[in-house]
Amino acid sequence: MSDCKVLRLAGDSPWRRGHERGRRARDDIARAWGVYAKLFETVAAGSGRTLDVPALARRTADATRAWAPEPVEEMEGVAEGAGVPFWTIAALNARTEILAEAGAPRAGECSTLVRTGTRTTGGQCWDWHEELADAWHIQTLSGGTRNFAGITEYGILAKIGVNDAGVAVLFNILGHRDDAATGVPVHLVARHVLGTAGSFEEAVGILTGAPVSASTVMTVVTADRAASVETSPAGSAVITPDDGGWLVRTNHLLAPALAAGELRGRREPETYDRHRLLTARVLGHPGPDGPDDLAGLLTAHRDDGAEVCCHAPEGGALGTRWATLATVAVDPAERRLLVHEGGPCSARPSEWTPVTAPMP
Repeated sequence: MSDCKVLRLAGDSPWRRGHERGRRARDDIARAWGVYAKLFETVAAGSGRTLDVPALARRTADATRAWAPEPVEEMEGVAEGAGVPFWTIAALNARTEILAEAGAPRAGECSTLVRTGTRTTGGQCWDWHEELADAWHIQTLSGGTRNFAGITEYGILAKIGVNDAGVAVLFNILGHRDDAATGVPVHLVARHVLGTAGSFEEAVGILTGAPVSASTVMTVVTADRAASVETSPAGSAVITPDDGGWLVRTNHLLAPALAAGELRGRREPETYDRHRLLTARVLGHPGPDGPDDLAGLLTAHRDDGAEVCCHAPEGGALGTRWATLATVAVDPAERRLLVHEGGPCSARPSEWTPVTAPMP
């Protein structure tokens, strides 16, 4: 990849693994935090709110410690290694929850496709603020219960990934009217799944039991199974593939009991347009034959009827400039991700970076 670093991290305790992350990415973490600090302030001001970010960050860390102490110990190590206050790292990992508290009008625009079958495959676009285009990296992590590989943002423990048991997690932000910064951050839930789940059932169990306070859907993918787990303050729901074996996810809740509190789709109805377009594209499709085929399915712009592949407009204020920062294909049978820096429309066969979960 051109500018995106690959961090290969290891350690015999959560604190040591975190300390190595913080030490090696100190400058990048500082730059990422600078953007997020401005983003929190900008979004809150636009909603007429005032945020106490340190207090919100500590509150989510306390909720996490009560649920699973290891991610908090790891964040403490990151803070020590990076030379920043603990609450700063906690705030980065709770960025979704803090933006919900700030009243963010839009929390993400990711699109995911997974096809189950004899060899389950899939992947997604990861869309986020263009100002953070250089604030993410590929990673491998070794030394815990499970080793894993994936992509994440600097200072954030995990996001999209696959572990050494062949359990993969894909990630789409949702929105519910009760979202806030009170529970376990969704990125730390993803970290716990990747770092501990040895099976599809274990991963789904962790997700459905996590006491989150901001909504997301994490699609669990193994060699022979897949399901999307919607998590929200109102509860959780497991969405299984359709009759054709496909899971198509954008940024709205599908489970009827949770969709009653839908927020994202009401603010940004284009999520329904993307879902309709992708559902029509995969009808009768046997599944992506490699990452280039996946990229073709995900390449759609406004002129096609929905902006699956997102490009930032010229100009515009912080918080309004969205872009597809990465395209990710997952092959859980090989414990591998293929990562392209940028949107699917720019992906070429030679432009995918492979990363595999280290074996114990």
